[in-house]
Amino acid sequence: MKHLILAASVLAGPAFGAEIWVTNEKDDTISVIDVDTLEVTRTIPTGERPRGITFSKDYSKVYICASDSNAVQVMDPVSGEILYDLPSGADPEQFVLHPDDRHLWIANEDDAVTTVVDTVERKVVAQIDVGIEPEGMAVSPDGKIVVTTSETTNMAHWIDTTTHQIIANTLVDSRPRHAEFTDDNARLWVSSEIGGTVTVFDTATKAELAKIRFAITGVNDDLVQPVGFEFTPDGKTAFVALGPSNHVAVVNMETFEVESYILVGRRVWHMAFSPDHSQLFTTNGVSGDVTVIDVASREPIKTIKVGRFPWGAATRP
Repeated sequence: MKHLILAASVLAGPAFGAEIWVTNEKDDTISVIDVDTLEVTRTIPTGERPRGITFSKDYSKVYICASDSNAVQVMDPVSGEILYDLPSGADPEQFVLHPDDRHLWIANEDDAVTTVVDTVERKVVAQIDVGIEPEGMAVSPDGKIVVTTSETTNMAHWIDTTTHQIIANTLVDSRPRHAEFTDDNARLWVSSEIGGTVTVFDTATKAELAKIRFAITGVNDDLVQPVGFEFTPDGKTAFVALGPSNHVAVVNMETFEVESYILVGRRVWHMAFSPDHSQLFTTNGVSGDVTVIDVASREPIKTIKVGRFPWGAATRP
């Protein structure tokens, strides 16, 4: 009955402006935040334990990792209707959409594989054995390399997207959770939750360039656990979510120095920018809310209540 009521409210909704979509692990829902009003305007039912979320290039579809449903769900973002499920392998955690806008690369935590799904033909085209408990996924801007991070093996696995073969394995610190290539394709960043670091690699050589560490006054080191992060479009600043420390670090991407820390909600997981990159929205799992950060001042400006255990975030212009 709850899902029927929610679906009815979605269908009856008005036309939408720019939005931030947030997956709520414990509620099996998505909270949709209006960027202009900073209010939740829709709550949309999903499969079980939604985590990763991303949009197609034209924003006509939204892909959702329904981890406990063992599926990637494809939703119409206007109506909120789940159109169909894609095969995903067991326990999809995170995924990345290839620049071809067709192939999803999915981390399957329970099976220690990365699954490649053709979203047009709706079929699995490859499964690649990786380390134990894969989670983080990144694709290079040129589409030639995908990286999977394995939490227990403590590695970043570099995969050729044409051959589906692993071409390199690079060690990182304990429990890597998230990975991203810089827009210029020159570097890969990988966060290590238990190791408390972010490792930066040279994409061409796979060599480690830097190891970023964090220290917050008054916060125990074991609570400083880097997970998701986002880069500003100018390639100068990275915002790094530091988990149960309840802070986001602001990192200079040229010097790799931490410039400041921003207090947010409890156990911050992931983030998404507003379309104009003037605001940053953080998902705070334990407090069940989203903190809105003004990017220019690096100050929190609002807290928005969402569902239980918000995890992933994605922007819809």
